[in-house]
Amino acid sequence: QVQLVESGGGSVQAGGSLRLSCAASGSISSIESMGWYRQAPGKQRELVARMHLSGYSTYGDSVKGRFTVSRENAKNTVSLQMNGLKPEDTAVYYCYAFEDAREYWGQGTQVTVSS
Repeated sequence: QVQLVESGGGSVQAGGSLRLSCAASGSISSIESMGWYRQAPGKQRELVARMHLSGYSTYGDSVKGRFTVSRENAKNTVSLQMNGLKPEDTAVYYCYAFEDAREYWGQGTQVTVSS
């Protein structure tokens, strides 16, 4: 089992920046993929960004060029630097990990961007 604990988030005005962090703990062998998803009210959960153990990263189209995902494999942590935030980025952001053929999710942290 893997537990994910998120930190960061909060409220910011449009154009501002926030940083999310997530630490994995528990019985970990090798986390293949780690990253972030988000879910806005009335919408489906969507990919924000994730990074493979190899360093290859994938971003959702709406955040490309504004958000940057990073990992520290040795510490089992992942971070998301969010710049140029827009009101449409408002959502609950979930940390995600894929390890040993299983998906794990954090509790979620609220990000609110006001215009």
